[in-house]
Amino acid sequence: MQEEEVPFAIRVRDLVVGFGKRAVIDQLSLDVRRGEILGLVGASGGGKSVLMRTIIGLIPRQSGEIEVMGAAIGGTGGRSTRNAAGRWGILFQQGALFSSLTARQNVQFPLRESLVLSDALMDEIANAKLEMVGLAPEDGDKFPSELSGGMTKRVALARALALDPAIVFLDEPTSGLDPIAAGDFDALIKTLQKTLGLTVFMVTHDLASLNTVCDRVAALADGKIVAIGQMRELLQSEHPWVRAYFHGKRSLMLQPKASQ
Repeated sequence: MQEEEVPFAIRVRDLVVGFGKRAVIDQLSLDVRRGEILGLVGASGGGKSVLMRTIIGLIPRQSGEIEVMGAAIGGTGGRSTRNAAGRWGILFQQGALFSSLTARQNVQFPLRESLVLSDALMDEIANAKLEMVGLAPEDGDKFPSELSGGMTKRVALARALALDPAIVFLDEPTSGLDPIAAGDFDALIKTLQKTLGLTVFMVTHDLASLNTVCDRVAALADGKIVAIGQMRELLQSEHPWVRAYFHGKRSLMLQPKASQ
C-alpha cells in the first residue's frame, strides 16, 4: 500500500558519473513520475545512455542518490540494485538479442534467471509476451538473424516485459528503423504503457517519438538536465543547446502540435 503512495518511479539527486577526470554527469537531478513516458534527449556522446545505465546499476557513480519505486539503489552489483532489477525491464540499442537463441528463448531468458518454472509454462508466457508486442507464436522459432529490424526490436521489448516490470528503460528504441516501422513501434509503446500502466524511461534522439509518444521530455546538456516539461515547454526554453535542437531544420514537424 505504501508503494502506491510514492509519486515518483525514479528519483535522481546530485548524480556525478565520470570516466577518468571527465565528468559526463555532473550534479544531475531528475524525477520520473509514475505512469509517464519520459523522453531523454541530448547530444551524441552527451551522457544519455550513461545516465540510464547508471540508474540500472551497470555503470558506477562517483556520488549522488538514486531511488526506484521509493527504494534507495546502491552501486553496481549492490544488493539493493539486484533486488530492484526485478522491477524494471530494459531494451538496449539494436535489441541486444542472444544470437544463438531463438526469439522465444530470448524472451524466456529473464524467466530462467529469476524463476523456477516448467518448460511448458515458460513457453506459454513467452508466446503471450510475443503476442503482446504484435508477433505470432511461430515467430518465436526464428533466430535473430532471421528477424527484420522491427521484429528484433519487438522481441527485445517482449523480453523486457517478461517479468511484468513496473518500469521499462528504452535505449534508442527506434534507431535503425524506417519511418513506418518507427511509427508503428512508437504506437506499440504508447499502447503498452496505457494498457499495463508502465513507467517508460526512453533515451532517444527521434523527434517524432518525442512529439507523439512522450508525456514529458528532459534535455541533457553539460552533464545536467537543463530543461524538462511537455514539448511546448521545451520549445520555449532559452537554453542554447535546447533551442538549437528543437528549432533546427529537422524540427519543423514539432511546430503544428506545439502550437495547439
